[in-house]
Amino acid sequence: MTEAQIKLKRTEALLAELIPEALTHLNDARLHELNVIEVKCSRGRSDAKVYIDPSTFSDEERRTYMKQLRKARPIVENFCLKDQGWYRCPKLTFEFDEQLKKSQTLEELFKKISTDKKEEE
Repeated sequence: MTEAQIKLKRTEALLAELIPEALTHLNDARLHELNVIEVKCSRGRSDAKVYIDPSTFSDEERRTYMKQLRKARPIVENFCLKDQGWYRCPKLTFEFDEQLKKSQTLEELFKKISTDKKEEE
């Protein structure tokens, strides 16, 4: 692992800790309950995608949360800047993580295929 990759992973880990803390400092209590699953930074650490756990929210709630997160983004970035003393913070983009849902769908398909094969035999 190169030094640049180590710095990138360190930044991602720091942001994964700082963002939930920053969300708890906001006035909107709804944002306090969001779980950050993962943070992925771009190679130059100028942008970062923040993946949120979508498990308990409906589509309408997700849209509401995304609006609130877009409004809170500058405040969260400013919190990270002040806490770490960075010169600049990556521009944060919030998304709900759909990987778990996709993997569950794939598992269901594999189970269906295996049961279909057993029935054919």
